[in-house]
Amino acid sequence: MNGTASGSTNSVIIVGSGPTGLLLAGDLAAAGVPVTLVEKRPRGISNLSRAFVVHARTLEQLDARGLADQIEEAGQQLDRLRLFGRLSIDLTGLPSRFNHLLVVPQYEVEKALERRAAEAGVTFAYDTEVTGLVQGSDGVTLQLRTKEGESAADRELSAAYVVGTDGMRSTVREAVGLPFPGRSAIRSVVLADVRLAEKPENLLTVNAVGDAFAFIAPFGDGYYRVIGWNRARNVPDTEPLDLDEIKEIARLALGHDYGMHDARWMSRFHSDERQAPHYRVGRVLLAGDAAHVHTPAGGQGMNTGLQDAANLSWKLAAVVGGRASADLLDTYEAERHPVGRAVLRSSGGIVRMAMAKRPWTLAARAALTGFLDRVRPARTRAVGQITGIGVRYPAPKGAHPLVGRRVPDVALQGGTRLYEALRAGEFVLILPQGEQSGRDGVRVAHWAGDRRTALLVRPDGYAAWAADGTGANGGVKSTDVPEEYAGYSLR
Repeated sequence: MNGTASGSTNSVIIVGSGPTGLLLAGDLAAAGVPVTLVEKRPRGISNLSRAFVVHARTLEQLDARGLADQIEEAGQQLDRLRLFGRLSIDLTGLPSRFNHLLVVPQYEVEKALERRAAEAGVTFAYDTEVTGLVQGSDGVTLQLRTKEGESAADRELSAAYVVGTDGMRSTVREAVGLPFPGRSAIRSVVLADVRLAEKPENLLTVNAVGDAFAFIAPFGDGYYRVIGWNRARNVPDTEPLDLDEIKEIARLALGHDYGMHDARWMSRFHSDERQAPHYRVGRVLLAGDAAHVHTPAGGQGMNTGLQDAANLSWKLAAVVGGRASADLLDTYEAERHPVGRAVLRSSGGIVRMAMAKRPWTLAARAALTGFLDRVRPARTRAVGQITGIGVRYPAPKGAHPLVGRRVPDVALQGGTRLYEALRAGEFVLILPQGEQSGRDGVRVAHWAGDRRTALLVRPDGYAAWAADGTGANGGVKSTDVPEEYAGYSLR
């Protein structure tokens, strides 16, 4: 690791080995890009994560990497989404193969992503901390401090691009001078891993009453993760925490502490709502919590970061590999920044409604709950926002209505499906049966049914181009398919 990295002009350094960094690193390495993943922690999957929910859109992205089924086996499915303790929304109608929530600890997701990244050839640099960053016109150099036993050594590592996936206190973000405006939304949140004398009735136990909120989810090994908050006890994160305080919060919020005992971990933290104004500064990009953080309501944090990585990985691989101009990277911020902003609004809104106390806020919550319960389109939109299924990216003026939309896991001719075809990490052109395309650099598939639309699907599962009934016989000609998509050459 001494000096300039070999092949630095076509390589990428990712800082931070959480789920976002691991998915991004695995994608790039699978595309043939040399990747080094820098992590200040020692080797090993951390148990300090707070994410326990994987949503439908994230499961689709994991499916496009051949990982969804094994992660599903490690978790438990929940077919209803609860909001505000009263509103229960049936997820079985989601237009997805994954029409449910998956309750699974974050470390199970990280295990699968880490294994994939290692098999793809990612170089891991653990016990390595970023101490400085300098970027020029042709690359970025990181100054690093690496632990070697009891001693430490300074190193430099260079690459064409650097991506900061190093969390809320991102060193990479600070090094490029990006602010992180926002506020602390909830202070003195408590967290513990405990055993329970009584098993909760529901897979996920969550409720808010008055000043108290509590959440309980199973690890699957006999321990449960408890997250709680008591508005009346607003103390610094450094204040000592004991099991009695956690049990009290559970009793206030849930009416029961389920006989919590044998705590193996307890901590106090605060939850912020923040977003960087930009996700790209030259050759440095941000993703996941380094770009945006929000309250845990709705379980959208890890999911949003993984979807950031899915959007960025194919674009970065194309630019580094010479198949696209660097301008393609601007579409990452243009598409994902509004999504991050929407998640801040929705997660913050859920918390404020759940913790409503004054008469007018309680009335507003009751009205909103009733509205969502009665009005199906509004409920569908809310569920689409939380699960990621409803995310749509901007489309050029005059584009086909499908452009920018998520493409479902449609059946393809030959008994396969779209998200299996996407595992190659390439654009997939779906054509009517019998039609052919002479376009190189695109994976061609055909609809399983009698459909006349031609659809070009990006590697992240969103429609890049579409046409209905083109060609002399109502089909598609190879010349109908654009040679370039946003600077990406399909030739």
